[in-house]
Amino acid sequence: MKLTTSFASFLIVISTVFTLIDAVDSRRSFSPQSINLWRLEKREKASADSRKAPHIVLQDTGHDDFPSAATVSSRAPQFPEQHFTQPIDHHDHTLGTFSQRYWVNARHYDPGSGGPVIVLDGGETSGEDRLPFLDTGIVEILANATGGVGVVLEHRYYAGESIPVPDFSTDNLRWLNNDQAAADSANFMANVKFLDIDENLTSPHVPWIYYGGSYAGARAAHMKILYPELVFGSIASSAVTHAVLSNWEYYDVIRQAADPRCSAYIVNAIETIDILLEDPNVKDSVKELFGLKNLKHDDDFASVLGIPLEYWQGKNWDPAVGDTTFDEFCKALNKPIIGSAHIADLPVGHENRLLTLPWGSQVDFSFSNYARYIKENLVKSCLDANLTVEDCFGTYNDTAFLDTSLDQDWRPWTFQVCTEWGFFDTAPLDPTYPRIVSKLLTLDYASKICRQAYPPGKYFTVPPMPNITAVNALGGFAIAADKLAFIDGEVDPWRPCTPHSQYAKDREDTTLRPFKLIPCGVHHYDENGLPNIADEPPQIQKIHHEMINFVLEWLKDFKK
Repeated sequence: MKLTTSFASFLIVISTVFTLIDAVDSRRSFSPQSINLWRLEKREKASADSRKAPHIVLQDTGHDDFPSAATVSSRAPQFPEQHFTQPIDHHDHTLGTFSQRYWVNARHYDPGSGGPVIVLDGGETSGEDRLPFLDTGIVEILANATGGVGVVLEHRYYAGESIPVPDFSTDNLRWLNNDQAAADSANFMANVKFLDIDENLTSPHVPWIYYGGSYAGARAAHMKILYPELVFGSIASSAVTHAVLSNWEYYDVIRQAADPRCSAYIVNAIETIDILLEDPNVKDSVKELFGLKNLKHDDDFASVLGIPLEYWQGKNWDPAVGDTTFDEFCKALNKPIIGSAHIADLPVGHENRLLTLPWGSQVDFSFSNYARYIKENLVKSCLDANLTVEDCFGTYNDTAFLDTSLDQDWRPWTFQVCTEWGFFDTAPLDPTYPRIVSKLLTLDYASKICRQAYPPGKYFTVPPMPNITAVNALGGFAIAADKLAFIDGEVDPWRPCTPHSQYAKDREDTTLRPFKLIPCGVHHYDENGLPNIADEPPQIQKIHHEMINFVLEWLKDFKK
């Protein structure tokens, strides 16, 4: 029997509410809505704080997918914050210095044993966000297995005293690049003196194992290439060593890895959206269904619809820290009208799944669920803050991106995206290819933030497009060296930019050059752990034991 319920009545009977606005996680992809989500989160936190009675507030990492530094310190001896003096410019020491933060776990170190030192690159976030990995994650795991010292090293510009400048203007961001950041790590490894450890643990006096995930994973690989005399071994997890301009494959991994029915719903909805937006007589009505009628630009509207997809990256094997938003979104898409549960099992587009929209178009009921989801979980947060949808989701107001104060902590990573890394989220370049984001998400649209946020300075101008050659010249897909391990997740949306990409040549997995793929793994799945490895899922136990084994084998080759 064909379903004739109108869209208006459908809205009345559906009542499921989800919460989508979380902290903007640096491990998610970079999209035109990333900064808008960052702003919404800041407003929500400020509003929540204003409603609370005065009390002592513990440090909030701003990341919901791993425990906060406060949580870690509550169950383990606190790791004291330490500082290392770095030059602002490694090529011109007259420009001054800054204090780079780091934290040390020496609970397993046997004095006089000679290391090793396991250093985790903090990457594009506060080093405090990485402290869970120092306590129960990969740094703790390897330090425990080797009797070594664990370290988290914060990246320049990303928090606290590691920010070397008074603001994030174009000129003051000019020392944020791959060359300077790598030189920071090398200088630290060669010269650091650890608090309460009265011996020389610098490199190359003792072996250093460099670990990083995602952007920091690429840095781990680069450090082994750039400073082989200092980096004894590197572990590059989900390492995005191949920079690209159009990163359309990010969404395609999700399309292929998600539940096939969910993918079919999204593909169908996006194809329908793209068709309807081309009709000037109905496109405003389409936006209205999603609560976005007053969002002026069609590409802004289309990019909002892609926000739920980015939460795929937050999946994790540990339910205590994993993000289930994507799965909740998929569940919402297939929620049938009350009394019509049987239609949920019918294929997308089946006549019994169709709803008639106010202007006469018929759509699969998952389309209507999509609209409801966006309206209840994104638009509502905006309107509750007494803002317009243009305020919240518009990206064409250039002046909205010109604040350079240090609290605008979206600016450093966006600057790196715009200058050297790229990775702009777009639709597939082939318009006939199946897609889960609108064809309106073009490279020009995704990259316009670079022109808006970083006007030319006196000393530095952001290039028209990122100089991705600066990254790829270090090896790209083919980057390799002895004692350089690559570990990736089978369904990581960043996999197409790693050496495990479908575009890269396959490699042999050896002890000297480990090349491992975690089944069903997503983004740097090996980085977090449990206090007892035996409590971890089998595939995570396996990768952690393999990492321990190849690092122990590597260390047998170290010669003082």
